[in-house]
Amino acid sequence: MTEKLAILHTNDMHSHLENWPKIRRYINNQRAKLEADGYQVLVFDIGDALDRAHPLTEATDGQANVKIMNEVHYDAATIGNNEGLTNTHSQMDHLYDHANFDVILGNLKDLKTGEQPHWAKPVKRIVTNQGTRIMIMGFTAPYILTYPLVGWNPIDDQVAIPEMLKQHTGEYDVLFMLSHLGIGSDRANAAKYPEFDVIFGSHTHHLLANGELDNETLLTGCQKWGHYVGTVKMELDDEHHVISKQASVVKTADLPALASDQAEIDGYEQEGEQLLASRKVAKIDHSMKKDWINGGELSQIGLAAMKQKANTKAAMINAGLFITDLPAGVVDKNQIHQLLPHSMHVMKTTLNGYNLWRLVREIEKNKRFLSRFPQKGMGFRGEIFGKIELSGIEYDPKNDLVKFDGQVISNEKRYEIALLDHYLFVPFFPTVSIAGDNYMYYDQPLRDVFSDYLSVQFPLTSK
Repeated sequence: MTEKLAILHTNDMHSHLENWPKIRRYINNQRAKLEADGYQVLVFDIGDALDRAHPLTEATDGQANVKIMNEVHYDAATIGNNEGLTNTHSQMDHLYDHANFDVILGNLKDLKTGEQPHWAKPVKRIVTNQGTRIMIMGFTAPYILTYPLVGWNPIDDQVAIPEMLKQHTGEYDVLFMLSHLGIGSDRANAAKYPEFDVIFGSHTHHLLANGELDNETLLTGCQKWGHYVGTVKMELDDEHHVISKQASVVKTADLPALASDQAEIDGYEQEGEQLLASRKVAKIDHSMKKDWINGGELSQIGLAAMKQKANTKAAMINAGLFITDLPAGVVDKNQIHQLLPHSMHVMKTTLNGYNLWRLVREIEKNKRFLSRFPQKGMGFRGEIFGKIELSGIEYDPKNDLVKFDGQVISNEKRYEIALLDHYLFVPFFPTVSIAGDNYMYYDQPLRDVFSDYLSVQFPLTSK
């Protein structure tokens, strides 16, 4: 007699709650149908369920997302970089306080204690109704540059996986990996570790509509933003050996909608915006207009805020970051969130004079191209890169000279400039990553740095 397992799975929803009513309904209905057909059903999420670009996520530090996820009773979830890196250590410690599902994560430790985070298990064991021992492992992309800045020590998956396989040898009949590592890593891990029956994939937003069989390991991927929901069906013999496995997806857009869905979706947005709007920041006596091509006051305030945060005499920002205008009057957190929704941080970069000159030449070379360059990915949510604005740095093209704080730079002297961590990862300014001594301020996103500065320059109450 064969045993039948079915696993429903989501990944990389990124707070796209406009798809959630359909996803919730599909998972709950499909679970019931599969169980009626004799399947034992599990439900997994593979990370990046939340994204602070959504006002409700921002207002609740992601806890609203967890409450929403509770509605489908996931059996296991792992984290993505959006959970792990856009929350502070304290926020992460409380993110899953009210979760009704287990978080599985085997390659992240507390930086201070070296211990497993209290909110996650390294593995989960499930014994099916017919006695099959299932083990679930979870791994997230080990960003070694940034996780330590929020108090976590990421372990390379090529260190963590073999150690965990050795530790749990003989303890399972079926082995699953929840992988927020990306399709390249999933393929490599399938080739190296055939012990995994299924690797549920995410992070690189890939779509494997019918799965992919690599070295007898089945790989999955449901693209991004809740556009798809995946299903894996498996059959096992009476000795708990897998005899078949197949993957499929459904397109969320093709699922039936209810009249009540839009009101629910709008409700999430409105609740988040109301919570943020209740947090007042400043009172400005004139409107501040975005100007992606020419720059302007918003950019100047951003530069001043960055210099203050990094304690530097110079800064650089691109005007395309500022998505909206700020009208005259009281400014609240919701307006600031709409202005700067990006997951970016201030970074102090130290360069010697020669390399600062080189960076300025890179800016000069690229500035016209970038002024209208459509910018997508890398956590950026604007339309174009926009004008590059500098404070404390001047360039004399006639004599090819750079001035820092009014003085011509010396090749050997070292200079500090406030940048954004975004510039470390985009390809336009290679000097930053090649020659820069870079320190990222991960305690606050750029919008909070901007907000704090604005609140001092334009206080809510006059002195």
